[in-house]
Amino acid sequence: MELIAKVSKGSVMDQIYLPKKRAGFPIGKHVLVSSLESKKTTEKPYFYHVKQLSPIKIRIIEEIFALIDSHVEKYDNIIITGSFLDQGFIFNDLDILLITEEKVSFLQKILEDTFRVKIQLLILDYKSLLVGLSTDPLYQSMLSQCVAKKRIIYKQKHTVIYQILDLHLLKSQTLPLNFDFLNGNEKYYLTRNMISILLFVQGKKITKERLNTAIKKIFHLKDIDVIKKNMLDKASFIKTYKHIYDQTFALIMSTIPHGTKQK
Repeated sequence: MELIAKVSKGSVMDQIYLPKKRAGFPIGKHVLVSSLESKKTTEKPYFYHVKQLSPIKIRIIEEIFALIDSHVEKYDNIIITGSFLDQGFIFNDLDILLITEEKVSFLQKILEDTFRVKIQLLILDYKSLLVGLSTDPLYQSMLSQCVAKKRIIYKQKHTVIYQILDLHLLKSQTLPLNFDFLNGNEKYYLTRNMISILLFVQGKKITKERLNTAIKKIFHLKDIDVIKKNMLDKASFIKTYKHIYDQTFALIMSTIPHGTKQK
């Protein structure tokens, strides 16, 4: 039973009057008094290209949003991305993107202590996010599948800055040399990084689905799990990988303005 009543001023103690004719709350019964204004409607998160999440994952996301909201006074958005949004309950870490101008370096430890999992927390302001989405395929890849506290609204431009792409591509250069020492998820990450840069230079929109489709087509794979489960044919894969790497590097170099010398 719930009743709405007003707090009245008393001579010794303030008090709340209840109607004598009521269905519940007998004399001597302990009750909980709470402010009507403090009750907030639970905001439903915004899902972007997320097919299905288990109730426990949705609950974790809502708890993350609530925790950050209680520690950060002003922010534009909180975004969850990465392997946590894949089906099942196997994930390496929690990737969180916090859009704010506040200095909140303390937040990562609070999140890790609360959820007992490795947290990848990226903090940046809204302007930096827009620049990243325009120039960096990794940002486009992150936001292609995500859950956000607030609606994501932005106009995506496309600007190729060869220094940024060249730097990101260098990460993928190590795969052929370290093939035997990398696990399936690491090989997938480095391959996805390279293909995302290739698609970006070609002027294509980056989404997780398009990346996986391109990887399967280029490397003649029936399923993307062939990489993730480390079931690749080494010789065939490395041969194709090196070819695509060289092709991607050449495309990046072709974007350098005439007369510009790379140091």
